Amino acid sequence: MRILITAGPTREYLDDVRYLSNASSGRMGYALAEAALAAGHEVVLVTGPVNLSPPVGCEVHSVETTEDLLTVCDRLFPGCDGVIATAAVCDYRPRERFPGKLAKTGVSLELELVETADVLAALGQQKGSRWIVGFALESDEYAHVNALRKLREKNCDVIVLNRPTAIGSANNSVELIDPAGRTVAQFSGSKTDVAVELVGWIGRELRVES
Repeated sequence: MRILITAGPTREYLDDVRYLSNASSGRMGYALAEAALAAGHEVVLVTGPVNLSPPVGCEVHSVETTEDLLTVCDRLFPGCDGVIATAAVCDYRPRERFPGKLAKTGVSLELELVETADVLAALGQQKGSRWIVGFALESDEYAHVNALRKLREKNCDVIVLNRPTAIGSANNSVELIDPAGRTVAQFSGSKTDVAVELVGWIGRELRVES
């Protein structure tokens, strides 16, 4: 299969040097890229800014903002069999980006934020015969419910539920939820091990027949 994988954070700029982002390291997405290559798949990696070297053998596209991510994924997704969307998209951006660098003025600065594009939902709208594996980072007691809602709203085939402890960590613990709300698999361990298990599950359960 030819698999599109998104990884890392996005950035939304306030001015030319300051931005909103998150603490995603990109390790899960990069581990998935490596595992997919090892399993014999073609990999198209769309990555936000991270301090990692892409696995040798994958096609790499670097992005920075959420709009960049959407534009590149819109172009690449039709040529792939499916997508594993691990990118930690910045959900808000400043309404206005100021030119240059804002200087201190001695008074408070009010910052108006607006929502960024919903990349996963956009891919879900053009899904066709392709499959979509989304990731949901949830922290409260309604994590399963919230992840299932995201699966249905984004038109995913399965959603991978993980917790905030995964951010910046070498390890992860995930739960795979299907459209019926069932937990179809659970994997724990290093992100490398989890990636191997997840890619194997995708190959068995979501493989596109040629």
